[in-house]
Amino acid sequence: MSITKYQICSRCIMDTTDPDIVFDADGVCNHCLDYDQKVPKFWKPGAEGRTEIDAIFKDIKAEQKDKEYDAVIGLSGGVDSSYLAYIAVKVFKLRLLAVHVDGGWNSELAVKNIENIVNTLGIDLYTEVIDWEEMRDLQVAFLNAAVANQDVPQDHAFFAALYRNAIQHKIRHVLSGGNYATESIMPFEWAYNAMDLTHLKSIHKRFGKRKLKTYPTVNFFDYYFRFPYINRMTVIRPLNYWPYNKEEAIRTLEHEVGFRYYGGKHFESRFTKWQQLQYRPIKFGYDERRAYLSSLILSGQLDRAAAITELAGYEYSDFQQKEDADYVRKKLNLTETEFQTILDLPAKTFRDYPSEYWMLKLKDKFKYFMGRFGINFKGK
Repeated sequence: MSITKYQICSRCIMDTTDPDIVFDADGVCNHCLDYDQKVPKFWKPGAEGRTEIDAIFKDIKAEQKDKEYDAVIGLSGGVDSSYLAYIAVKVFKLRLLAVHVDGGWNSELAVKNIENIVNTLGIDLYTEVIDWEEMRDLQVAFLNAAVANQDVPQDHAFFAALYRNAIQHKIRHVLSGGNYATESIMPFEWAYNAMDLTHLKSIHKRFGKRKLKTYPTVNFFDYYFRFPYINRMTVIRPLNYWPYNKEEAIRTLEHEVGFRYYGGKHFESRFTKWQQLQYRPIKFGYDERRAYLSSLILSGQLDRAAAITELAGYEYSDFQQKEDADYVRKKLNLTETEFQTILDLPAKTFRDYPSEYWMLKLKDKFKYFMGRFGINFKGK
């Protein structure tokens, strides 16, 4: 369906800045309809979910009883992973290895939050520091590619390092902070798959200038087949079995571990904050916060009027915008002219570069086939 005029959903606040959005006769968007159809099957915040996650963790503890850790958790310092670490230790009594990947964009507040979390909860932390010159070269390559998802270099490295450390420590179970309560909506065109190594390498080959000698990567076969089916690794999303409420989670973390909120989802990364508040709105015309706020509306954590007010009333002064943009530019070692030239490039999509998109569609069919034989990627 082609969009000929502006429209906003009558239930959430998703609008026609999502090029694939469609509306029913009542003005309700496809994201809301998909939520009603799919999410109740996977987000179980009541007694049923608690029973299921208790059983999952009971089995894990029994399996890992003679080993050092029960599970590995990726700890970014954001609310989701931080709160997951808190309940995993305090409620479920799990022994965790936390893996943090420093891609060079951590805010000082993020570093402090992570330090407080692991020290208060007694979690072992492994931090993998990405070679900055390689990361910088890859980030500049993605900017030159002019695609929407500029977080791919950070996100890919994070998950690649997480799985690599799980395998090195012989830990079969990975805890993920991914959840339906706060992130059920994200348009496909806004954030293409960060785990597409072909896409990452094709952009770097075209625009990069340095070899990626130590940058951690994971290929399609390992991520979708070897890890889950051969290594029998499980990815568990405990927040999908929990009455997860963002504001309550923040209050708990503030009180229990001295956590301080960043003012936005994923703002623990200074690059992500700039991308979310400046790069995407200016180049692509959409505000990613619209998806996050809509997710909160659907999970009953925020009413629609409050979401509209929050979206429009965010205080982001000209001074702060310039400070954030200057930080990114200088960190990437770009002159003002070079930076502006990059920002002025015509917008592209992931389809303008080689990718594994067709393989991802085949993968979904394969997973369905494997599921019929009782082979499932637990937690997904």
